[in-house]
This record gives sequence, C-alpha cells and structure tokens, in this order.
Amino acid sequence: MEMIKKATVFDAAEILALQKMAYVSEAELYDNFNIEPLKQSVADVEESIRLNHVLKYVYNGNIIGSVKAHEAGGTCYIGKLMVHPDFQNRGIGRKLVKEIEQLFAGYRYELYTGSKSFKNISFYEKLGYKAFKTQKLDFEETIFVFMEKQTALLKK
Repeated sequence: MEMIKKATVFDAAEILALQKMAYVSEAELYDNFNIEPLKQSVADVEESIRLNHVLKYVYNGNIIGSVKAHEAGGTCYIGKLMVHPDFQNRGIGRKLVKEIEQLFAGYRYELYTGSKSFKNISFYEKLGYKAFKTQKLDFEETIFVFMEKQTALLKK
C-alpha cells in the first residue's frame, strides 16, 4: 500500500536514514561527502519537522520518499525532496512535489539543487520550474541552481 502523509517527529530517524541513502549520489557527484544532508542528526530532522510541513511517502509500511516546505512572504520554499535509490524514476518525487504544491496552492514556489545535478534540474524543469539564479550558500562549497515556479493564481 502506498500513501503520502504528514511526517511527525517520530519519523525523524527513518527520514534521516532515507536522506543519507538518497544524498550519497549527490556527494559522489561533487566528490564531497561533507554535504549538509549527510551531516545532519536525528535532532536536526526532528527540528525540521517541527518548523516545516514535511511529507512522507509510505510504501509497504516504510518511508521511501520525503519532501519539506514552508511559506514565507508569499513563497513556498521546497527542500529535501528525496526518494529511496531503489524506488527512483517511478513518479514518487513528482507525486510529492505535486502534493506540496496543492498544500500551498496559489503561492510562488522556490527550490534549489546542485548546479551539477543535471538529472534534478531536468526533473524540476519538467514540473514547470525555471532557473533564475546560481549561488553558493554559506553551509557548503556546492554552487546551487535556484529554480522557481509561478502559479496561475499569481500570474493574474
């Protein structure tokens, strides 16, 4: 059975384990295993769940996907979209993004991904996101591509 549900702090350890599996490919791409998603603790994920709207994708009782989002100033900031490596390319990431977009209907959406993460960039472009800047963030050396999507309600 598959379902998308809101995550709770009780899911933090399982989401962190998923995160560490899902972000290894990013670490390999940049030859940097000191990236923020691989350094986080259960307490960090618990805090993220308290501060954000975190969804989990559950398949046969296991969390195999997750995404977080929060709103500020009319923008829904989306982050930490991840799918278990064994379940990628099956539409799970798309379902998680669409669910967040429905929860924050009418907002502008913004997210970022690594500038060398061409597969991720292509995925987000297929969902209607467009790159609008590149920038290095304080917490690591990666250069990120920031992408946005305007909703129909905002375009009026």
